[in-house]
Amino acid sequence: MKFRLLAGASALALTAGLGAGLGACSSPDPSDGVGGGKTTIDVWLMRDSVSAAFQKDFVKAFEAAHPDIRAKVQIQEWDGIGEKVTAALASNDAPDVIEVGNTQVAQYASSGGVLDLSDKVDDLGGKDWLKGLAEPGAYEGKQYGIPYYAANRVVIYRTDLFKAAGVEASAIKTRDQWIAATKKLNKGDTQGIYLPGKMWYALAGFVWDEGGDLATGSGGKWKGALDSPEALRGMEFYEQLQALGKGPKDSDEAAPPQSDVMAKGKVAQVISTPGGANVIAEANPELKGKLGFFPIPGKTAATPGAVFTGGSDLIVPAASAKPEAAYTFIKELTGDTWQKKLAVTMSYVPNKTTLTGALAKDPGAAAMAVGASGNGHATPNTPGWAAVEAENPIKDYMTAVLTGGDPAKEAAKASEAITRAMNSSS
Repeated sequence: MKFRLLAGASALALTAGLGAGLGACSSPDPSDGVGGGKTTIDVWLMRDSVSAAFQKDFVKAFEAAHPDIRAKVQIQEWDGIGEKVTAALASNDAPDVIEVGNTQVAQYASSGGVLDLSDKVDDLGGKDWLKGLAEPGAYEGKQYGIPYYAANRVVIYRTDLFKAAGVEASAIKTRDQWIAATKKLNKGDTQGIYLPGKMWYALAGFVWDEGGDLATGSGGKWKGALDSPEALRGMEFYEQLQALGKGPKDSDEAAPPQSDVMAKGKVAQVISTPGGANVIAEANPELKGKLGFFPIPGKTAATPGAVFTGGSDLIVPAASAKPEAAYTFIKELTGDTWQKKLAVTMSYVPNKTTLTGALAKDPGAAAMAVGASGNGHATPNTPGWAAVEAENPIKDYMTAVLTGGDPAKEAAKASEAITRAMNSSS
């Protein structure tokens, strides 16, 4: 799952000249000459994964360190990438390294077209990987996806409105403190928080905080779990928080774009990836310098709020003719040196809990890292989850509850829909 509003991403967008070509892969490079001693690997990275400058610097350093390998990086677009990757994995002419959304790994691995990299985990320092990247990168006990970078939601807040209300953001460590602060901010024509009714990733965090889950699996079968007591408590908290603003109960954060709503100047908080602050300030320059960040609070101060960890993993297609060179590329890009540089350049959370200190000077990314390293989660790790997101009964469930429906009955209905979708696609 890829977030597109990452801090700094718009300013560091890749130049159009990099293109998104899908030409022949794993082909010999004519410039190397027959038996020239070089191995050329084809790599697909996604739009906004790296800046043009970072890509240039990395490839130059990689080829200098590994003169026997040439890396040809092609930038792909997120729209339609699933079909392209599926086709590539089924072909005999796949690229050697592909960046994929972390929640997509199970779907690709189940096809049999992805190389098992379980024997590389220790070599790559896997014990320190972010849980929200490592877990979805594994399928049926084997590691197919290597954690690349992460992103998750935080609270973006108006520093001036907080000051006027006498609220100190750094003191908000628990849900109860968050609710109390939001009530203080929710006065006059100011919304304490703008939270639309269908922000299901936020709901998922609250469900995880309560010890619940979206679905549970056993013996290869999956069952929706929104009707569990834990999940119902998560929805109860969502309803309590959502009521402290004027967010629509029947739409998500994209309709209308919540950044546009906050840009109008009457909203104290939104839940978003940090890059949302850039969009808000672009829409209303008067808010530049007045936006801050803090991690989503947890039930207790000891643990930050649970968050869905989006981001990317790197895979090697089984059809790659150069798996050793592909692994060398992955080891360098996901290693400590380049992970720190990527984090600083692109404001991403690095793939290891031991590397988050690199974000100390980036307040938005640092707030993300607290959640990602302290309580990051992923959606159910099964190919069938894609069918759930396509149908998304969770959104309908949330609106039904927020508009007066019986939570238990609506949760049972949504759980049945999740069960049906997941098992029909397994």
